Amino acid sequence: MTDNADFNDWIRPHMGALMRIARAFAEPADQHDLMQELMISTWKAMPAFRGDAASSTFIYRVAHNRALTWKKRHNLNLFRAHTAHADMAVLNDGSSDGALARLDALYAALRQLSPIDRSLMLLWLEETSYADMAALHGLTETNIGARLTHARTRLSALMQETSDEY
Repeated sequence: MTDNADFNDWIRPHMGALMRIARAFAEPADQHDLMQELMISTWKAMPAFRGDAASSTFIYRVAHNRALTWKKRHNLNLFRAHTAHADMAVLNDGSSDGALARLDALYAALRQLSPIDRSLMLLWLEETSYADMAALHGLTETNIGARLTHARTRLSALMQETSDEY
């Protein structure tokens, strides 16, 4: 796999997951930039893909690692105004404003989790096995289960806080 057509065919089935990673790790104004970095990192890593694991596992690993380092490099602790709403038009497929607001609240809550917990939650939502998550992050499956339980509890509390504000 070395040309653009091969890369496009290889990455296309995973674009939704990459967009979700970008949305979970970056504020709306920065999601497009992170998405570009995820694509570049995946492109650069493609020659290292040996087929030992599923392509999805390889792509998720590259993307999650890149998102984690991107988050560290960019200090995004300050909340930014939601100015990139137009960039998210892809997600607005006729959904009600209420549903879109809840989705935005979910991603805002995900961004409040630690980077590792955020990554694990996204992998869990992608139905990635605990074994694959453990391999991706260098943790045990038991630790993955414990972290996911804690992350789901924290996410639920954050979402409850959000709903109490309205």
